[in-house]
Amino acid sequence: MINVEDIRKDFPILSRKVNGKPLVYFDNAATSQTPKQVIDVIVDYYSNYNANIHRGVHTLSQEATDLYEQARYKIQAHFNAKFSHEIIFTSGTTHGINLVANGFSSLLKKGDDIIVSALEHHSNIVPWQMLCERTGAELKVIPMNDDGELVMSAFDKLLSTNTKLVFTNHVSNALGTVNPIEYIIEKAHEVGAAVLIDGAQSAPHIKPDVQKLDVDFYVVSAHKMCGPTGIGALYGKEDWLKKLPPYQGGGEMIAEVTFEKTTYAELPHKFEAGTPNIAGGIVFGAAIDYMNNIGFESIATYENELLEYATKKLLEIEGLKIYGTSKHKTSVISFNLEGIHPYDVGTILDKLGIAVRTGHHCAQPIMDYYKIPGTVRASLAFYNTKTEIDLLVEGVKKAKMMLA
Repeated sequence: MINVEDIRKDFPILSRKVNGKPLVYFDNAATSQTPKQVIDVIVDYYSNYNANIHRGVHTLSQEATDLYEQARYKIQAHFNAKFSHEIIFTSGTTHGINLVANGFSSLLKKGDDIIVSALEHHSNIVPWQMLCERTGAELKVIPMNDDGELVMSAFDKLLSTNTKLVFTNHVSNALGTVNPIEYIIEKAHEVGAAVLIDGAQSAPHIKPDVQKLDVDFYVVSAHKMCGPTGIGALYGKEDWLKKLPPYQGGGEMIAEVTFEKTTYAELPHKFEAGTPNIAGGIVFGAAIDYMNNIGFESIATYENELLEYATKKLLEIEGLKIYGTSKHKTSVISFNLEGIHPYDVGTILDKLGIAVRTGHHCAQPIMDYYKIPGTVRASLAFYNTKTEIDLLVEGVKKAKMMLA
């Protein structure tokens, strides 16, 4: 069981005030907060180990290299990748998706299909549209229903021997829906298609086993997992990573360079050109350690309790509608008050020290489906409390009274 009061002491920012009120942070789907144990690793790196990696014979370089590669092993173990070189450090989920999309530019042709879902973040739509423009492949979309769930019968009909790639998020950032990725991966593989899963929103709540899932690519961002911004990871099956050409050219990703010809380094360095975010990688490993010490089963149980409590309390407010009512959700609640713009609700909540996200959440097709400009999104984490939810409910009531 989670001792939330003890956990909250690990997060310095949770003790600050906003507009004279205690901070209530419900924007975790955008960026989670960072515990002191992880912040200390940032300070330790720059205080004691700051040096470039993989290139130096001097002590600092070797120590920094060891710490960086240890973090790669931690990420490998966390996601149960078969090999450490199947973990590619990136700047985040968007970088990982673009890396794969760029690689497939040389593998697709006119007449090929690629499939995305209607629940995607723009980062898992735009790169594939660009890929289709470059290759002549056709983009097809798995539709959604009113509950914010994918229509699997429609997915079955979209699949064919022309399908080369399937992409979906594990969890919708806008609605919290947990997608049936096991089914999607299995069916896609039956027609010989590769599958990329966007794990940005799932990784803070679910501990995926990439070998058990048999997924080809899985991408995540550290800043959703109590880590720093500007660092993430792409998991790719070894065979696929060997097939894809390098994404960027530069130092580190080469084996030998002459003006006549360059040969590329082995995995993972083939995809890690230039000086990486060394501190970020090391700290990403520390953040994973922190979350694993709490335990993902405990996190999921507690966050589900918060989700059920917040859903019940918010629905008691007349005129409040929740979007995304799937039975399988993580702790995200997207809602609107009838006749009131979500931005106005968010502004009033901010005056009360309550941080929520408003707008289309980089998922405009979802908002178009519901014919709304956006939603108020409260995304909960394992360091949030029912008392904070009560403050949110009172804040929404106040916003309704002021704006109706």
